[in-house]
Amino acid sequence: MSQSTRPARGMRDFLPDDVRRREYVIGIIEDVYRRYGFEPLETPALENIDTLTGKYGEEGNKLIFKVLRRGEHESSGETDLALRYDLTVPLARVVAEHRGKLPRFFKRYQIQPVWRADRPARGRFREFYQCDVDAIGSPSPVVEAEMLGAVSDVLLKLGFADFSIQLNHRALLTALLDSAGITTALHTAALIAIDKLDKIGNDKVRDDMVARGVSPESAERVLDAFENRSAFDHLVGAQAPGAAALQNVEEIGALAESTPARGHVQLTPRLARGLSYYTGAIMEVNVPDLAGSLGGGGRYDGLIGMFSGEPIPACGFSLGLERILVVMGERNMFPREIATSAADVMVTSFEGEPVAENLQLANELRAAGLRVDVYPEADKLGKQFKYAASRGVTFVTVAGADERARGEVTVKNMVTGEQLAITRGEVVARLGDLVPSRNPDSAPR
Repeated sequence: MSQSTRPARGMRDFLPDDVRRREYVIGIIEDVYRRYGFEPLETPALENIDTLTGKYGEEGNKLIFKVLRRGEHESSGETDLALRYDLTVPLARVVAEHRGKLPRFFKRYQIQPVWRADRPARGRFREFYQCDVDAIGSPSPVVEAEMLGAVSDVLLKLGFADFSIQLNHRALLTALLDSAGITTALHTAALIAIDKLDKIGNDKVRDDMVARGVSPESAERVLDAFENRSAFDHLVGAQAPGAAALQNVEEIGALAESTPARGHVQLTPRLARGLSYYTGAIMEVNVPDLAGSLGGGGRYDGLIGMFSGEPIPACGFSLGLERILVVMGERNMFPREIATSAADVMVTSFEGEPVAENLQLANELRAAGLRVDVYPEADKLGKQFKYAASRGVTFVTVAGADERARGEVTVKNMVTGEQLAITRGEVVARLGDLVPSRNPDSAPR
């Protein structure tokens, strides 16, 4: 009986077209992040279990992929390691470990896979990439404004125009819950319920809050404030921390108007974000017709201190690569050559033809910056053309006995069908002119 060839549920194989699309998006993200002064960082796939637990709240802790102890301890059923849940907690560990080697204001980007024991759904997987930017060392709202600008810059270059970035503050939510009569002991439970508001609606969130111990009156007061901005401002402004938080998000929003985020940022009182390590402004980017967000983040001034013992200001934003790819695929946002082209040029082969000459031509074309495939065996020309067309190759070179006798190479454009006879000495330069140049904004790395 044959074994199943499917990958584990929530995991995926990536075929060449998939990888090209991913490289295209990652290339643009990396290019933008570097231009904003962020430096690259990588961390291990496995972390000590104690590093991750207790950082993501009640719901997050349930989704950590734990690894059983090995060797003689395997039968114990205990865990000592876990797969990386996100890129933020590992960053906090790195900063605490290497603080003396890092600049005062450390800005890093990190694009690596993370794993969550979640229920797979559209755009949600158990293994997926996050594309993070974080700035360590400053409490200034300029940090959040730059973060919003970088993320907006990425989305605009990818072709998104209809995105919105929701902005809120954890202290606003705390002030709202206090003013609504919800005790501090129930704040976490209430925020877990509120974080589901866009997915399940007011009625179910109200029921969830009540089931978690919040009084029906308090739950109603909170939900009403989300629908009435003046009521929200009145409730949160009644306390000094709430008033300060409101001023902070308004300043961030005003500063963001001087970045590519202009016109895309809006204060959203209901935005909660479930991770428990957020301490200040929180952000989330959304597009129409997507259940969930393309990414999010916020300020987490206390997280690094859990490792280092000293408070260090920090703020970050994470773009979800998988959801970006899903939306771009559904909207046909990828350039045609990204989705279909494996090579720019294919060199044909004929019976009795000097193979070394084919390889030499391919080598010269590659040295000129072109992507070149060599048909590996002698075959009928029609079959070779058909193969090139199936792979999305734009140009095919033909150098049979007749062409060699004339010192020429025939170049066929597989899109238009046009054929050109070019002297052997000029074919590299001519094809270099015919193939579109490649840059981070239009092609994969």
